[in-house]
This record gives sequence, C-alpha cells and structure tokens, in this order.
Amino acid sequence: MARGKFLTFEGPEGSGKSTQSGSIVTFLKAQGLEVLHTREPGGTSVGEAIRNLLQHDVAGDSMDPLAELLLFQASRAQLVNTVIEPALSSGTWVVCDRFIDSTVAYQGYARGFDLSVIHDLNARAIGGCLPDLTVLVDVTVEEGFSRIGKRYESDEGRKDRFEREARSFHEKVREGYLALAAESPGRVALIDGARSIEDVYADIESRVHELIG
Repeated sequence: MARGKFLTFEGPEGSGKSTQSGSIVTFLKAQGLEVLHTREPGGTSVGEAIRNLLQHDVAGDSMDPLAELLLFQASRAQLVNTVIEPALSSGTWVVCDRFIDSTVAYQGYARGFDLSVIHDLNARAIGGCLPDLTVLVDVTVEEGFSRIGKRYESDEGRKDRFEREARSFHEKVREGYLALAAESPGRVALIDGARSIEDVYADIESRVHELIG
C-alpha cells in the first residue's frame, strides 16, 4: 500500500490556517482519499491534556520557557508515534494544524531558544516523519490581531497564553515563519492570507493538486 501524504498548516495568530486546513480536508475526501485531520499540541488524550496546560493556564502558575518547549515536544512525540505515523503507513493522508515549524517560530525566534537545539528536539520527536507539504498562511501582525479582536467580540472565551503575548513577540514569530519559507521553498508554500478566504483557498488547493498529481 502506498504511503499517505502529510500536510501541515502554519501561520501567525489570526491567519485563518485552521479554516483553510478544514477546507482542504473536505477537498481531499472528495477526491476519494482517506484523510485524518489532527492538530498540535493535541491530537491524542495525552496531547490534549498538554494543550490545556500550554494554552489555558490551568495549572495556575506561570510557565518556564524551557518547560513550555519540552511540553510541545512531548505532545508531538505522542502524536507522531501513536497517530500520524501509523495513519501514513496505512495509506491515509494526514492534515495537521501546526507542527515542527511552529516550534521554530514561537520557541526559537520569539522565545529565543538556540535554533540548533530546537531542530534537534524536533528531529527526536518526529523520528523522520517530515511533512510533504507545509502551507504557511501569512498575515501581518496587525491584520492577525484585528481578526482575533473581532473573534472575541462575538465569543465569550478569552485569549490563550500566546494570543496575550506582546506585539513584539508576534512580530518575531512572523519573522521566523518567513525565514523558514525562504529556507525551504520546496516544502513550504507561502500563501498571502490577507485576501478573501476564497482566494486564499484557491492558491492552497492548487498546491495540493500538485501533491496529488
């Protein structure tokens, strides 16, 4: 049986990547493919518990940056080994909201961890399970924050730990993502996310068509 393809979606806060990944899952299923849609952190019972710690301050304590980094890697290792790799091996396509590039952008560029350490931890967590295509939906920090603000006007929830970070933090996150796109143009598809949802989706679908072909 042919191995499935692995797609990841990345982007700054408010980029709309989750909306687009959901649309691509629908598209792939319409092509008759078996598709698994998952997310990071999360995707497993262990990972979802870690997600709650990372995003929603459930422990009540401030989180040390190194603890944050290692929790992301723990969630990733669990997801890859128990969900993603078995699915790919069975011929299922996997679409994941966020993956290793998020750690490079958030914990590397924005938190300031040595990128060689980040890359080493990522490699250990995924064991060679690299994405076939990474869709990076790019928006400016100003645009992303505007969208987040509108989201919470109609939602009684509160911003998570990362959404509450300073603008300077998110500028560094975007800088990291753009650097990754420049370093890996064959894997990372840089998509202008400031346009309409339909126009953004059309560009993404075109790139995914190439992968199917």
